[in-house]
Amino acid sequence: MNISLTINGEPVTADVEPRLLLAHFLRDHRRLTGTHVGCDTSQCGACTIHFNGKAIKSCTMLAVQADGGEVCTIEQLAQGRLLNPLQQAFQDEHGLQCGFCTPGMVMTIAELESRGEPMTDAEIREALEGNRCRCTGYQNIVKAARKVIPEPVGYRGEASA
Repeated sequence: MNISLTINGEPVTADVEPRLLLAHFLRDHRRLTGTHVGCDTSQCGACTIHFNGKAIKSCTMLAVQADGGEVCTIEQLAQGRLLNPLQQAFQDEHGLQCGFCTPGMVMTIAELESRGEPMTDAEIREALEGNRCRCTGYQNIVKAARKVIPEPVGYRGEASA
């Protein structure tokens, strides 16, 4: 089937099999390997991208379903070698270890950031429930998110932090 969509600001037209997952289209056909495939069952969140401005797990969507849509992957966030503020926060706060989950975490937090709504640490953790990290324990990931997501007025952070 022929599809036309925008990926990272560039128009793309492709002929794809109807059963091809968007995650595999991005990685295997477009060479956007920042979209990681960890489970193919929507459990880990490593394949999170933005589709029409919303964070989604690209292993839950067929490439043909993206026809006419706009996709943003982790590759679009940086400006060449210059990291965007959220990516820099992950680096500064040591929000990654092996790095496998990092693109999905960053894309999920980037959507939260785009909302511009204050969030508590607990709310950030809840929003990240669909993203699994096997290495960090999430503390530094939340610290990185905290650098780009405003706190509610009067909020003083988690008591256990």
